[in-house]
Amino acid sequence: MDQLEQRTMKKVFRRIVPFLMICYFFNFLDRVNVSFAALDMNKDLGFSASVFGFGAGILFLAYMLCETPSNVLLVKFGARKWLARIMVSWGIIACAMMFTSGEFSFYTLRVLLGAAEAGFFPGIIYYLTTWFPGTYRGRVTGLFMACIPLSSAIGSPLSTSLLYLDGMLGLKGWQWLFLLEGIPSVILGVITFFYLTDRPREATNWLEPDERNWLESRISAEHQRKEAELSLSMWQTLVNPRVLALSLVAYAIASLVLGVGFFLPQIVKGFGLTNMQTGLVAIIPPAFGAVAMILWGRRSDRAMERKYHLFSALVLAAAGVAAAAVIDDPVMKMVALTLSAMGLNASLPVFWTLAPNFLTGPSAAVGIAFINSVAALGAFVAPWLLGTIKDATGSFSYGLLSLAGMVIAGAVIVLFINHDSSLEHAPDGPVGFTV
Repeated sequence: MDQLEQRTMKKVFRRIVPFLMICYFFNFLDRVNVSFAALDMNKDLGFSASVFGFGAGILFLAYMLCETPSNVLLVKFGARKWLARIMVSWGIIACAMMFTSGEFSFYTLRVLLGAAEAGFFPGIIYYLTTWFPGTYRGRVTGLFMACIPLSSAIGSPLSTSLLYLDGMLGLKGWQWLFLLEGIPSVILGVITFFYLTDRPREATNWLEPDERNWLESRISAEHQRKEAELSLSMWQTLVNPRVLALSLVAYAIASLVLGVGFFLPQIVKGFGLTNMQTGLVAIIPPAFGAVAMILWGRRSDRAMERKYHLFSALVLAAAGVAAAAVIDDPVMKMVALTLSAMGLNASLPVFWTLAPNFLTGPSAAVGIAFINSVAALGAFVAPWLLGTIKDATGSFSYGLLSLAGMVIAGAVIVLFINHDSSLEHAPDGPVGFTV
């Protein structure tokens, strides 16, 4: 049985995870590349920090409103078709961002982009629950979500280099950035339709019959145990205390991820750097964050412990950003922001194992989408708040301190969440599969 499990999970990992990582890389890049476009776009279009912050964040307002309905439709139509639809539509709108000409068009296109990509991330988290038993989810989620910091690290020099296409064919550099970084998402969406498989039993062309049967029975048995422990309707899921608590934690995490993420290039450029130097320096926090994310997810899996892994990561994230708020020296400020990025990114794979640990089937799709929609509200408020405070005070310090306070509050909530890690274990326990 151990050899069968090893063989099956290696095939599943190699087939699914690298491809989803590429898709999520461009999803997050198309969401945050506006932060690098802003280095020239804000000046060209006369955007203040508060206008940019509101436009950057309003994407998540539409995202929040469309998130749960999108995941309900994903369950109805199947992940393969629905994820492909999401990717093609967001890629087209990401390209259309090049037509931004003022505040109204900026806000409108960001709203459309948010509505188009709503459901992608929670849809992927739900999709992973149909392929990976609980004992594998920390490391797999960590690898998948490593694309968040990697898209920032790789996207930083890529995006800033595209700004140097300014004037080619009569387009601004930031217009080329939106166009060239949106096209891959459309192509990947088409590939998704033909490449992904909805369920293990349907993987007739890349899993052997004994592998399909083993994985299908393992996933089904895990879902049945969770249903016996806690069976919820859609409305019961939305008002479940653990779902609501996780939603508040997600709000705090997303506030820091996007609050700092959208303004990091502007913070770094404030050191007196050029656009290219800004892109290279901005690599540092997400690069270290990607390593921390993968290693912390694996450590949490090995220990089969989530709560204190999540709590300690959030405390580091809050401490780092608070230190960055009060430090003036550029080098030490970057050290503080890097430590914050390490804690923040390390928290993500651990956090996203919690809801699938007690939710299953349609309730998992709805619950994960609801949690992520509340996170999207934080992602909307935080950049707007940070930009408004920057305009009012001339500094990012007070805004960064407010984000640190939110994350500390989220860390405290984690300590009170009832989490039963025993649900992640299969009857025979995990084997030594590594990814």
